[in-house]
Amino acid sequence: MKNVISLVLAIAVILSFTVAGAEETLNGAGATFPYPVYSAWAYDYHKTTGVKLNYQSIGSGGGIRQIVNRTVDFGGSDNVLTPQDLNKDNLLQFPAVMGGVVPVVNIPGVKEGELRLDSEAVCKIFLGDIKQWNDKKIKDLNPKINLPDKEITVVHRSDGSGTTAIYTHYLSGACAAWKDKVGYGTSVKWPVGIGGKGNEGVANYVKRTPNSIGYVEFAYAKQNKLAHTLLKNPAGNFVEPSFDTFEDAAATADFDAKNHFATWLTNAPGKNSWPIAGATFILLAKEKKDSNVKTVKFFDWAFKNGDAKAKELIYIPMPKSLKDKIRAYWKANGIY
Repeated sequence: MKNVISLVLAIAVILSFTVAGAEETLNGAGATFPYPVYSAWAYDYHKTTGVKLNYQSIGSGGGIRQIVNRTVDFGGSDNVLTPQDLNKDNLLQFPAVMGGVVPVVNIPGVKEGELRLDSEAVCKIFLGDIKQWNDKKIKDLNPKINLPDKEITVVHRSDGSGTTAIYTHYLSGACAAWKDKVGYGTSVKWPVGIGGKGNEGVANYVKRTPNSIGYVEFAYAKQNKLAHTLLKNPAGNFVEPSFDTFEDAAATADFDAKNHFATWLTNAPGKNSWPIAGATFILLAKEKKDSNVKTVKFFDWAFKNGDAKAKELIYIPMPKSLKDKIRAYWKANGIY
């Protein structure tokens, strides 16, 4: 009898560890753009609930691939998937947080927020048509800056990237030559430049390469002390990336649950809108109800408790009205 009781107790312990392990880990992968804020939320969530979040910062292309293959509980993507793509792969999609993508430069003597660029200049630099920093086009936009007679090193993403999707979507909308020759997507055929993996890789390349230009999510620019540029927006104003200019872009967005919130924020028409704003999205496999409920619990907690941390890390939290739309979407799909 004693042996039977010992065996039962041993099995109970094993089962408790198995159940606890199943309950305590949530696996996600994808966009590097939101990685800092997801990590911070995960840390606080684990302290509060005991549930761990393991999020692999592998780029939006990888995140989409992994949720399509059902190897994670959720995918992260800055690339907005169309309702057709979502239906094809039996996926759900909702935005989690907003931010901005910014051109960053390493030009000796040029300070943060000092260099002015318009969409034509950015387009020509990334097409390879403007090769020197003292090109007339850039000098005309910056008559007070002593720009060097140095070749521009372009840095772009080497991996499938939602940050790239947002950046190239901006260029395609603002520059006909870019739209015709390159287009937009998580991966494009870059005309010039060197590739870095993740926002981290691009930030590191720009940081250590004089006379370079790249693009990163704004939080990475701040964390790495990179010099962002000013940009001329569609309203004709030179604007700085900031909470106000990102929020101005977000205010023009029409997020609709009926099309799974498939909305871009680039080239927004607002007077003070930053032209390369974007939301980052969570992708769920429709049939994985249990893991979807766990994922939704995490993001619902973040929507209620994570706004201050998001702002601290230079992200724009979802407006309350949008959070309510997302909760209704979860409810309609039986996961909230």
